[in-house]
Amino acid sequence: MRVISGTARGRRLKELQGMDTRPTTDKVKESIFNIIQFEIEGRRVLDLFGGTGQLGIEALSRGAERCTFVDQRREAVALIRDNVKACGFSEHARVVQGDALSFLASCHEKFDVIFLDPPYHSDLLEKSIEAITRFDILGEHGIMVCESAADRELPPLALPYEQGREYRYGKIKLTICRRAGSERT
Repeated sequence: MRVISGTARGRRLKELQGMDTRPTTDKVKESIFNIIQFEIEGRRVLDLFGGTGQLGIEALSRGAERCTFVDQRREAVALIRDNVKACGFSEHARVVQGDALSFLASCHEKFDVIFLDPPYHSDLLEKSIEAITRFDILGEHGIMVCESAADRELPPLALPYEQGREYRYGKIKLTICRRAGSERT
């Protein structure tokens, strides 16, 4: 696993051992950033199910202003901190250990880009989307990138949110959701 582009290009990231973390493949990660390439620079990013931190780190490498990483597991939070430090982004990162839904409920800031890549076998994707829209933490013209199993359908979104395009990569699906008023991808 490596940083694909930007100031930390080529930097190898540490991975967690075991089956509790399913890192986004380099192919899917590259596709994500091709889709949202003009949505990153100078933006505030939330990597809600941080895992290794690779999506948020890629965003920082490509010019995001700052990134908040959230993961419930102590070992994942330690790994994210190590990866952020190794890439030189400590000044632009906030790493939070805690439950994703609790974080959303107590969040008092808005983000421009939110990465949602929870465990596929859980209902956390739907619950996270519902919380993000209820607490309205996606900034105007913001974008959510939702990674899920290819056969998973997302719940309908209430205005000002809207579901955009879906992209399929074998058993993986990316769904781009936006806050109304932004250009569609």
